[in-house]
Amino acid sequence: MARTNKLFNQLKRRGPHRVLRGDLAFAGLPGVVFTPESGMNLAGVAFGHDWLTSDDRYYGTLEHLASWGIVAAAPATETSLAPSVLNLSYDLGTTLDIISGVRLGPGKISVHPKKLGVAGHGFGGSAAVFAAAGMPGRLKAVVAAFPTITKPRAEEPAESLSVPGLILSDPGDPMSLRSNAVELARSWKTGTLRAVSKVKAGGLVEGRRLAKVVGLPGADRGTQKIVRALMTGYLLHMLTGDKAYRDFSDPAVELPKAPILDPFAGDPVDLENKVVAMLKP
Repeated sequence: MARTNKLFNQLKRRGPHRVLRGDLAFAGLPGVVFTPESGMNLAGVAFGHDWLTSDDRYYGTLEHLASWGIVAAAPATETSLAPSVLNLSYDLGTTLDIISGVRLGPGKISVHPKKLGVAGHGFGGSAAVFAAAGMPGRLKAVVAAFPTITKPRAEEPAESLSVPGLILSDPGDPMSLRSNAVELARSWKTGTLRAVSKVKAGGLVEGRRLAKVVGLPGADRGTQKIVRALMTGYLLHMLTGDKAYRDFSDPAVELPKAPILDPFAGDPVDLENKVVAMLKP
């Protein structure tokens, strides 16, 4: 456990790679891509944004992943008041096609087509589930950070998923009625549900947020550090096979600030209240 704690603390900081930033528009899709300075056959991730946000609110997270050797890209689509989760999921798949189909940067960077994953926050977390369902056999991992209810509901495609997934939940979220983390975990047989302490479900968004006018929380640096560490460790093991980070994808291991939740332990609200009490100092 001490070794895992050390890795967790390291992953909260930037990795060893210098990072380059590019534009997905060269391939016809609005969005951004962050890559390590060089590297062939790298892992690649497409990231989906939350409601009323865009790709630019996650530049720090994307850059963080790239600094640890993972090519991270995000489409800048479906940013309206009434976005389509299906359209965003399709754009996540297109994003993976782009970054895995061409040489990136000055031609010294490529993504291996069998080292792909999708991730997302809130609305984008549910979109990542739809994207995974539409790409059977192509992905090695999915991360849904504080996923929220969408229409259609992500629980339906989650039932067909065989790809491993990490679902992050904030039991203390005052907007928990929007969360579908427990329901997703109940439908997703290969998904692992973790309760993350000392975070704000909306805090992964960077900078000032338009959605604050409707009561959604803004940026929280503590949340960003914790979620980036958990996501990076999980993806490093699942996409690259780096055994140093195997604990981050092991559903039997209690990670720092992220204990395992049993989605079938009881009523979702009662379950979350129990976890809140457990996590209080």
